[in-house]
Amino acid sequence: MTPYRKRMNPFIQRMVEDMQLRNLAPATIDAYTYHVDKFCRHFNKMADELGPEEIREFQLYLVHERKVSWSAFNQAVCGLRFLYEITLQRPWEVRHIPFGKRPKKLPVVLSDEEASRLFECLHNPKHRAVLLTCYAAGLRLREATHLRVADIDGQRQQIHVHNSKGAKDRMVPASPRLLAELRAYWVIHRPGNYLFPGKTPDRPLSSATVQKACKLGIALAGIRKAATPHTMRHSFATSMLEAGVDVLTISKLLGHSSFVTTMIYLHVRRQHFDRSPSPIDWLPVRQCPKWAEASLSESIFPQEPQPTNTSPSCTSEATSEQTSQQTSEVTEEATGDTPTEGPAAPIRRTSERKPRKKRRR
Repeated sequence: MTPYRKRMNPFIQRMVEDMQLRNLAPATIDAYTYHVDKFCRHFNKMADELGPEEIREFQLYLVHERKVSWSAFNQAVCGLRFLYEITLQRPWEVRHIPFGKRPKKLPVVLSDEEASRLFECLHNPKHRAVLLTCYAAGLRLREATHLRVADIDGQRQQIHVHNSKGAKDRMVPASPRLLAELRAYWVIHRPGNYLFPGKTPDRPLSSATVQKACKLGIALAGIRKAATPHTMRHSFATSMLEAGVDVLTISKLLGHSSFVTTMIYLHVRRQHFDRSPSPIDWLPVRQCPKWAEASLSESIFPQEPQPTNTSPSCTSEATSEQTSQQTSEVTEEATGDTPTEGPAAPIRRTSERKPRKKRRR
């Protein structure tokens, strides 16, 4: 029994029927009804008794107390919008259910060396074949685990992907090396219907099993990145882009509805950064500040310390003698006369520049 069939709320049951009439995926139905059920249980009321204030309070509860991700938050918003707009026929409530701005994060990509180390550390042939298929054909994890033996066309070197995201089918080219790996795997396990069966032949391999195997392989390979099975798909797209394949072709191979989604891989390709030099590359070789030069010269040529007198009387007498001597020298240069005894003459200006007039305020 699917999880949404266990929720006995009458409004949720009607919501399920409305989504089935629109041919939505079972995973979408389960996700929407899960959040609507949590919404009703949070207030312990039926859905028709709740309004905009309860919706706002529930959204704040998700952000501050539950601290859910923005993807889960927007998933709850989609479920509530479908409930009020379609099932309850109250479209005015939809205006009070805002979406959250999801942060744009770049995907994690493995290099060729890291991917090679990862596949060497996967000792289970089935787990290795699943992740190798995701990496070589750019498949999602669910698409790879649900492949059947008849979907592999060895003559035309293609893989037929059925019922992918958005209920779409597509054809993906299969490299000769991938076909050789799959043939070697088939000789060992001899699968019947599903190419990667689970505990029973009539069920596909669980995604959680592949995720655990990938996590173990990442640890054994010594890879520091937070890689998952979906990282194989990102690595496929980035490698194809670096090899010179255009964005539209990669978008078709990945099954994206719009090539705008594929353009995120433009930000992680290596050629994009190699062609962008840094401004420091065309600066002169020596870029040393003056304070650094001064400290460097002082460290190489230290100045001799000046002798200091400990007696305060000697210090005052020496200071007075130096001051009188400097005054007599300046007077002699300005007047051309020899200093005489008596009060010191005022110092005249030696420059021809006139003094600046005072500004009137």
